Amino acid sequence: MDFTSFEAERTADTHAAPSGENAFFTIGDLAREFGVTLRALRFYEDKGLLAPRREGLTRLYSPAERSRLAIILKGKKLGFTLAEIKAMVALREGTAPAGGLALTREKCVEQLALLETQKTEIEEAIGELRQMVAAFSSRSAA
Repeated sequence: MDFTSFEAERTADTHAAPSGENAFFTIGDLAREFGVTLRALRFYEDKGLLAPRREGLTRLYSPAERSRLAIILKGKKLGFTLAEIKAMVALREGTAPAGGLALTREKCVEQLALLETQKTEIEEAIGELRQMVAAFSSRSAA
């Protein structure tokens, strides 16, 4: 799965990484930027998807961790499991075992098929609801 375009969008936005070698983000910075809760970030940390540096009780996220979070959230939005997202992160970072690319491609194809099926079912349900609304409207007008 190629997240290059997604990361490019994130880099180009107004929340680009601070300049300097020691640039870090706090948990609050990332929560605001990505629209997630502090609890969600801690959850991803507990699951081993994020590993911020600690200074006392403060979590400090590097630009690399920020990019990793973008991949995690994109994977979540696309409906992948945490295990699948972890594999995608490992593949992106070059730490995936041999055969990881084929597995990830297969998972993407499976997820695409699932989403296409859901889309069809949702479109059918919307059509049925529109018919019901139209029927209610014609009854109330009579």
